[in-house]
Amino acid sequence: MMSLPDTDSEDELPPGWEERATDDGTVCYVNQQNKTSQWTHPRTGRSKRITGELPIGWEKYYDEQLKKFIFLNKETQQRSNVDPRLAFAVEEPTQNVAQVRQRFDSCSTALQVLHGKDLHGRIALITGANCGIGFETARSLTQHGCEIIFACRSRASAEAAIDRIAQERPSARARCRFVALDLSSLRAVRQFVREIKESVSHIDYLILNAGVFALPYSTTVDGLETTFQVSHLSHFYLTMQLETLFDYKTRIVVLSSESHRFANLPVDNLAIHHVSPPAEKYWSMMAYNNAKLCNVLFAQELAQRWKQRGISVFSVHPGNMVSTELSRNYWFYRWLFAIVRPFTKSLQQAAATSIYCATANELTGLSGLYFNNCYFCEPSKLSKSAALQQQLWHLSEHLVSELLEDH
Repeated sequence: MMSLPDTDSEDELPPGWEERATDDGTVCYVNQQNKTSQWTHPRTGRSKRITGELPIGWEKYYDEQLKKFIFLNKETQQRSNVDPRLAFAVEEPTQNVAQVRQRFDSCSTALQVLHGKDLHGRIALITGANCGIGFETARSLTQHGCEIIFACRSRASAEAAIDRIAQERPSARARCRFVALDLSSLRAVRQFVREIKESVSHIDYLILNAGVFALPYSTTVDGLETTFQVSHLSHFYLTMQLETLFDYKTRIVVLSSESHRFANLPVDNLAIHHVSPPAEKYWSMMAYNNAKLCNVLFAQELAQRWKQRGISVFSVHPGNMVSTELSRNYWFYRWLFAIVRPFTKSLQQAAATSIYCATANELTGLSGLYFNNCYFCEPSKLSKSAALQQQLWHLSEHLVSELLEDH
């Protein structure tokens, strides 16, 4: 292994090296000192490729005198033999997550993850996009051209969130729209899906962000414990109903939590009273833990079932005790979240992992993984139980079918 000068960036080329692009878009690395070339980056050992059209205002032509292709900026008349798209070259995808190098960490922000990305023409559907991490996710994606469907219960809250985005970037208003979604009702989810299918033919990013925490015991209109239905079952039904809008370019991101490690669901004989307990056996913290475990189990099983379709499914932990409206239901948690706020992630940092999983080129072809701090980590042993994944899937299918038939 050659010795290379220290640098703060792994992507920075060593002295004497330069990048070039072949006609088919492959990036080649040339060492001008010893006149050698190679297909892999001298620091990272990874290959790259340029994609997409030339930037607006640039054109490529063949110079007969120089006997090579030249890139011309028609506005400035600047000429170069370097393809301007090299600045945005992406690493070739890998089929092994161990080969994905860590580019971001717990301090990275969503906008840092999106740096250099053009998401015009992409559509993201985000549940709970009106506040907290969901809002920051939507805000960051719109700044890079993505169209956002705000899937929220409250029109007033969603429109206020869109107004905030438009104040910062007026052109983003046209890329944001609200569609009513009440996750406490399966019939409301079904109506939401009908509206989406009337106006959208494809979804690029489905980000299942909405959830509840520390609720006093309550049940939905469908008769299920609220935390379970809002955080898992309605998202399960929503995803299944939107299936025809997904293809190999779609990414599905399910927001979970490290709290899933403290769940107590049984590996065998999973039943409705385990996921939707009666009032006398209800504890809000355990209900949250179990719901977050359901998120990981669902993502793992969905990834396995849709593997042949090329749809990538990831579950993520956004951060510990991030200051959002999640803690609004109980004074003790509001006080606790306020105390630890200086030591936890900002909303921009908390949105980074979701956005990384939705947009990172190096994750193409990968699925069924759990991410924390923009990098893969092992989920709990319980969440990796294939038997429990399948039991939850079948139980969810049964509940949806039964409840909708009753209605």
